[in-house]
Order: sequence, then structure tokens, then C-alpha cells
Amino acid sequence: MVVDLLIATSNPNKLREIRQVLADVPVALHSLAELPRIEEPEETGATFAENARLKADYYAAHVRGADGSWGADALTVAEDSGLVIDALNGEPGVLSARFIRPDASYEERFAEIERRLAEHPERPRTARFVCALAAVKGGRVIFDTRGVVEGTIASTPAGKRGFGYDPIFFFPPYARTLAEVDDAEKLAVAHRGHAFRALAAWLRNQLLVGGG
Repeated sequence: MVVDLLIATSNPNKLREIRQVLADVPVALHSLAELPRIEEPEETGATFAENARLKADYYAAHVRGADGSWGADALTVAEDSGLVIDALNGEPGVLSARFIRPDASYEERFAEIERRLAEHPERPRTARFVCALAAVKGGRVIFDTRGVVEGTIASTPAGKRGFGYDPIFFFPPYARTLAEVDDAEKLAVAHRGHAFRALAAWLRNQLLVGGG
């Protein structure tokens, strides 16, 4: 049995990571690129989990009304993720993708984070990436989970791999930023890897018991 699975993102970097994690799960993976353009929902949640559920519900409703043989029965998965910095009282948090302003470059965001941290040199530079994931089918959330990776904020961006805030996220066990490691090393420890491995395990169990 193969499950039709819509990943509610058009971000090619996220899709690349997700495809790697779900590579050995018998799912037919779809993305928003296969659907007519859908206006993005307003992310009004106060937490990553609230936004993940909001997005999963929103896109599932659109898929149910979409043309195509897989639309009506697809399991829709959405995630919301971001960087939480302790010294900045959790910022940028759920606003990570819109920090400073929606069209700001990550270089601008890195500089602004360092500027704000410099105002509080006594505070620890501890931080974490968080990924909340929700899966919706038949109008209800049937699975959710959360992945976290702990680290610190590097004073200078480093590395050309990864994306988003990876160049300033220093992972102590690797003694490198997540932009300095390869995909396999990153996925082994990163927040999105943790969350989607939990989804993969749940999907395998559902298929085994015939509940997919």
C-alpha cells in the first residue's frame, strides 16, 4: 500500500531534506508545486505547533477541493520551524522567516541578531532550532510531533552548505555550524530530521496495521 502524502511547502531546500528522510517509506510524495497556486495562509499561531496545525488544516482543505486522482485522499503534512535564541527572549521564534522584515536577506538577519546579542554580552548565546509537524487527514490532525536541536549562536557566520540560519548555528558535538556539515550529518541531528523521522516511523506503523 502506498500513501499519497502532500508536504505543504514549496521550499526546495526543505523538500530535499524531507525526501531524504522519507526515502524508504512507501509514500507517493507530493508538494505544493503540483497544485494550482494557493495563497499562503496567515501564520497567526503563537507557537510552532499552532502554526503547523494551522497550515496543515489550510492546505488539506484546498487539496480536498483540488483536481487530480490523489487530492481527496492525501495525507497533508505541514511543518513550522525556526530559531529560538535564549538571550533574545526566544526571538526570532515563530517569526524566523520574517525576522526584521519578510524580504530581509539572511545576511541582514545575522547582523541584526549579532547586534542585539552584543547589547547583552552577559547573556549566554544558547539557542535551538525547533520543528513542529502536523499531519491532517479527513479534516482532523491524526499525528503531530516536535523536533529540536540544541546549539549556540556563532559570532561569525561560517559554512556554505545548509540554508536559512544554518551558518550561525554552532552545534558543539560537531564543533561546526550546521552550514559546515554535509546533508547526512545535518539530518542526523537537526530538528527537521528528528520530526520527519518520527513521521516516518508513524507511517510505517500505520501501513503495518492497515491504518494508512
